Amino acid sequence: MKSDVIGDWHRTHYSVDVKPEMDGEEVTLFGWVQEVRDLGGIRFVILQDREGALQVTVPRKKVSGEVLSKSDALQKRFSIGVKGVVKKTDMTPRGFEVIPKEIKIFGTATPQLPIDVTGKTPANLEARLDARALDLCREENVAIFRIQHTAIEAIREFLFERGFVEVYTPRIIASATEGGAALFSVDYFDRKAFLAQSPQLYKEQLVMSLEKVFEVGPFFRAEESHTRIHSSEFISVDIEEAFVNAEDVMQLLEQTMQHVCVAVNEKCSKELTKLKSKVKVPELPFKRLSYDEALQDLKQKGIEIPWGEDIPTPALRTLGKIHPYFYFIVDWPTHSKAFYIKPRDDNPDICEGFDLMWRWIELVSGGTRIASKELLIKRLEEKGLNPGSFKYHLQAFDYGMPPHAGWAIGLARLTMMLTGKKNLREVTLYPRDKFRLTP
Repeated sequence: MKSDVIGDWHRTHYSVDVKPEMDGEEVTLFGWVQEVRDLGGIRFVILQDREGALQVTVPRKKVSGEVLSKSDALQKRFSIGVKGVVKKTDMTPRGFEVIPKEIKIFGTATPQLPIDVTGKTPANLEARLDARALDLCREENVAIFRIQHTAIEAIREFLFERGFVEVYTPRIIASATEGGAALFSVDYFDRKAFLAQSPQLYKEQLVMSLEKVFEVGPFFRAEESHTRIHSSEFISVDIEEAFVNAEDVMQLLEQTMQHVCVAVNEKCSKELTKLKSKVKVPELPFKRLSYDEALQDLKQKGIEIPWGEDIPTPALRTLGKIHPYFYFIVDWPTHSKAFYIKPRDDNPDICEGFDLMWRWIELVSGGTRIASKELLIKRLEEKGLNPGSFKYHLQAFDYGMPPHAGWAIGLARLTMMLTGKKNLREVTLYPRDKFRLTP
């Protein structure tokens, strides 16, 4: 499997491709030194690449002087190439070792690394994030982001098959996407602009032409909450569809989640094993729990929430113990949801918004959107927002806005669910929050 080429060196295999059955075959490998151990007249070098690790064995009396000299120089995290012969053996976990004929050192590393990439010496999360480029080299982190990649690949595949078009909306905007004060302002030539909180208004407008759209991209919220599930920059997976309602997109969402879980189980068994995580493929349909039913469940546990208030995190933790699986919370009070969520025709105090929960974590929010310009203006005013600030969005409603609905998945929270991690920062490549702007 030739892919990488450096000079006259051609990678023939990744570590995962080498098998005991290849006894006697020559291979060329690229990677990083994970560990070096000396045992009498033998040196063992653990070589790590993106697929895993294998053992390179250097018998001092059986290799050339040049190979021996190069192996003497090796330290952790040196990037190297190895040309060698596969030798079957019962002395290694994978049943083989590689005896080097040549070693090439491409890049060196400082002797005193800030963290131990083998994980044998644990480091706290802040120290790991300070040395994030190195921390991401840990096999556990490689596994996390391979799973995240598989999840996004599965979502895209699922939506493409159902006729959705991938779109790219602006990140620099003139006014709040969803209202509220959680906005980052930026200097935009001679005026003030903002970083987008979501693609909500743009994706609603796009259903007028493309009907079924989705976007995967970063968005920004000046989030004051410093918790394990909030960040200032995050990846959102948004969909919007014309001529449907909340129930239609809820069915699409639960099917998407099931598809993601199947894909991760099928493609990431090695990564799940590394993380000691299990992904249970959910049965459909997911439970629909009304807001009133959620409050009743909590009341039975001694937690009383006045009708109309949001459900705080401590209460959600209790709710997650009652319902330790995927479930929807539906029929929310209208005033508790965003201005663009449609009130129910039969009871305007309740809206057609929903949250998809996994245990106590809100993974997705969505709902039927308001398609009436007059009603949208009324809801903006009820939320204390100036309709004039939404001039260009409101004018789209003069062009034949269809009924439509959609949702947004927080990718990091989804990755937490798939990997068993408890902190959003562990499943974000370079997290940003109130206190962290580097690296």
